[in-house]
Amino acid sequence: MIKSDYPGSARQLAINLIAVCFSLASTFVAQTMLLISVPVSAFELGASPFLIGLILSVPYLLPLVMAIPFSGIITRAGGKIVIITGGFGMVLGPAAILMFPGFSGLILVQVIVSIAHMAMILAGQSIVSSLGKGKKLEKYFGWYTTCLSAGQLVGPVLAGWLIDTSGMTLSVLVIMAVSFFAMLSGFFLTGSAAIGCRVKRPLFEFQAQTDLLKENVGVKVSIALTVAVVFALSAYGTFLPIYLKSLEVSATMIGTLVSLRALFSMLVRPFMPLVIRWVGGRSIAIIWSPVLVAFGFMLTGMTDNFLFLSLLAALIGLGSGVSQPLSMVVLAESVSEDQRSGALAVRLMANRGVQFLAPLSLGALAEVMPFSLAFLFGGAFIFIFIGLITYMMRFFKDE
Repeated sequence: MIKSDYPGSARQLAINLIAVCFSLASTFVAQTMLLISVPVSAFELGASPFLIGLILSVPYLLPLVMAIPFSGIITRAGGKIVIITGGFGMVLGPAAILMFPGFSGLILVQVIVSIAHMAMILAGQSIVSSLGKGKKLEKYFGWYTTCLSAGQLVGPVLAGWLIDTSGMTLSVLVIMAVSFFAMLSGFFLTGSAAIGCRVKRPLFEFQAQTDLLKENVGVKVSIALTVAVVFALSAYGTFLPIYLKSLEVSATMIGTLVSLRALFSMLVRPFMPLVIRWVGGRSIAIIWSPVLVAFGFMLTGMTDNFLFLSLLAALIGLGSGVSQPLSMVVLAESVSEDQRSGALAVRLMANRGVQFLAPLSLGALAEVMPFSLAFLFGGAFIFIFIGLITYMMRFFKDE
């Protein structure tokens, strides 16, 4: 695991936090620009909702099985080289759209970017989780995820505006340019973020992570929470553009709604410790934050009113803004330092599994029923996990 000792150097800690936040924020600008560009391109090529869901789901299969091996690479090589290499992949991936027009290019860009994105997320989370504990860690993850939300805020509306005003080609070139800055910021990482450490190989084997998941209630709570929320965010990001495009809403307006969700996530995250204290503690925040996401998601397919859709986007943003960093904090504090990269990899595997299933399942539902019912069934799935979280919290409190 990346070492957590910063010997008297607050400056070094600040440099690493700023560098990783800027890198991942830029990465999320590029990735969320693709979330608008890819489904809009597929829609314009005549793809059905199910085919679009398939295109957006397939790339998550490789990260699903590669997350745990990558966690070992990050620990041994250090976060710096992984951030730089992943940034290069983020630059290379979008070029596939220009080189291979049609569905093949859309699938190829998704595959390359999803692997690069996975590597950078794991490296970023490992670096941040090594910077402190307790309320300090809540604060650091709050700022880290605030920067990610800033990227998610800028990306969709920028992509929508570029597509409407200048076309898809310029949008892709901008994605590549933003990804270059994500790679460049990795060179500023220093100290323990730039070096790896030797740990026992079994810590990064699948069996070790399976045992950890069986035995550690904190890991279970963290993963159930992230599954519930990521399902909603993935399905929302995928099918809101398709739903609104079918209503002949412009790409700019679609991007604005997706960015609005990210805006409210970003606004709440710097105040995460205060919000947690205000609602009555972590346990209550862990339960109620996904409830807000579920209600916002369920009602999205029932209206075409832009104002109401904006309010629902804000609701989803507030809920996910609290739940996602809280999930990482709970996980980081529930395992030992040597186990942390592997545990974060398990969490990311759960994310990628849900990101594979969400577009595929919602796409299949949208083929046979109205969008309103598809969103409703998706919300019901989220509430199943909220029930599991509520049950597990009884045991988590005793730890």
